[in-house]
Amino acid sequence: MLASHVHQAGYYLVPKITLLSKYERWRKVAKALNLSKVATLRLEWLIYYHAKTNQGASSTCRHFGIARKTFYKWKNRFNEQNLRSLEDESKAPLHVRQKEYTSLQYQRFLEIRKRYIRYGKEKLLKEYQARHPEDKGITNWKMQCMIQASGIYYHPQKQARINRKRQRAHRKKKITELRRKKVSGFLLCLDTMVKYWQGKKRYILTAIDKHSKVAFARMYNTHSSYSSQDFLYRLRYLLDGRIENIQTDNGSEFAKYFDRACQKLNIPHYYSRPRTPKDNGTNERFNRTLKEEFIQLGNMSLDTVIFNRRLTEWLIEYNFRRPHQSLGYSSPINFSYKYHKVLPMYPSSTWS
Repeated sequence: MLASHVHQAGYYLVPKITLLSKYERWRKVAKALNLSKVATLRLEWLIYYHAKTNQGASSTCRHFGIARKTFYKWKNRFNEQNLRSLEDESKAPLHVRQKEYTSLQYQRFLEIRKRYIRYGKEKLLKEYQARHPEDKGITNWKMQCMIQASGIYYHPQKQARINRKRQRAHRKKKITELRRKKVSGFLLCLDTMVKYWQGKKRYILTAIDKHSKVAFARMYNTHSSYSSQDFLYRLRYLLDGRIENIQTDNGSEFAKYFDRACQKLNIPHYYSRPRTPKDNGTNERFNRTLKEEFIQLGNMSLDTVIFNRRLTEWLIEYNFRRPHQSLGYSSPINFSYKYHKVLPMYPSSTWS
């Protein structure tokens, strides 16, 4: 008697192949392409529309709480052969402003720049206008463009570092841009505590859910982005993948490897404003609680294994039993449980 997973073809036993449905294949391809959360959700709209409602757009819109106009926009744009068609298109302008200075203006600028290399664009503009009063078309912006094009600086290496820093800062998303939602897992706030003990440094990475106040912390020997990456993966495992957004300060430990991990996990990374601790007030308060209720009670140790073992026991107490005034004197876990009972439609974890 043949096993259920094979069949006989002549003298050979051939395994039976069960093909996935079209919609399961879409999900597999979306995961392989590493589509964003938004694009994956749009794909679920279309799967629900085709598979469960007999092509009823109204039912789909009611189920997902979206407008019909929004649904039809993405339905018409959808291409089965290219699931990336569900991604947001670039909002960059098709035509960007180009340089408008002439070669004559550039030659005149070079003469002035080489003579007054420490001048800024405003002073260079005044000098240019004094030398060439007939040229009415020169502006501050053109002067800046010519400075950048020439690359003539008093400290070229220093200026290159400043330019790279400006480019990185320009790409950062500020926490003030995020529209807050009172949902567990919507925003996880991270920070670092530096502890000096017996002439040595130890670093405690902390994280807390902005809404439910579920918290996590771990000590490391090094203050590096590699440690922060490890912390992020542990945090994600602890929360069963329910992390929609991350907030940190501008410290170097939240760059490089940490940023790469956020990109790999499709977690948007938002930054607090410089010298503005109130942007991350929830985490600052947790750091104070950790210091007063755990570290100052004789639990500090330079051995990270011992410290983290003690810290885990305290975190269990903090998350499962400790009353929180901001949660109506309920523990974070109890609050989350009650919250999910009130909102049964909140999506469960989708990562594996």
